[in-house]
Formats: sequence, structure tokens, C-alpha cells
Amino acid sequence: MTATVGPATQQVVRLVVMYDALSDIDAFERHYSDVPIPLAKQCPGLHRYTRSHEPAVVIGEPCHMVVMLDWDDMAALESTLKSEIGRRTADDAAANLARYATFRGMLPQLEEV
Repeated sequence: MTATVGPATQQVVRLVVMYDALSDIDAFERHYSDVPIPLAKQCPGLHRYTRSHEPAVVIGEPCHMVVMLDWDDMAALESTLKSEIGRRTADDAAANLARYATFRGMLPQLEEV
């Protein structure tokens, strides 16, 4: 018996950011709530913003927080990154969040199957 998989119904581009090794958890959380969240919520084309504190580790090392931001496609994400809000968000991460945490990001292009 062979399973049949239909065509992808929707493509999503997701920015995933993992925050590790916080030097000052309280300062990080205050800043994150006051600046990156309000900025990101203004990003054009962003249709979903989720985060998880201290996610359960299945494989690998634990982290403090995982943030996921979704756009319909790569063009929408690129448009956001070029916008004033996108630049302000990136500048804040480099200038301020980097003081409190190490972090890494990835851009999986998700396809619903």
C-alpha cells in the first residue's frame, strides 16, 4: 500500500530565533517586551508571531526562548526587512539584545503537505 501525498496547499516563510546564554534575564525580558515585540507587531506582511519560554529539549542544548515569525512568502519577508520597521527591529537586536543574550536565527521555508 502506497500513501499518496497531495500538492502543497500553502507555503510559509518562518523566521525562527533562539535566545541562549542570557547574562541578565530580567533586563532581557523587560527590553524584549518593551521594544522588539511592539516593533515586530508593526512589521508589514507579518501574519503570525509566537514565542515559547524555556521550551522542552528533545535533542541538543536548552535555550531560554524561541520566537517564530511567519510571512506568506520570501518576498513578503524581504519587503519587511527593507522597511523602516524591519530595519529598526534588526538594529535593536544588534545593539540591545546582543548585550543580554547570544542568539541565532534561521529561515525555513515551510510547505504544508
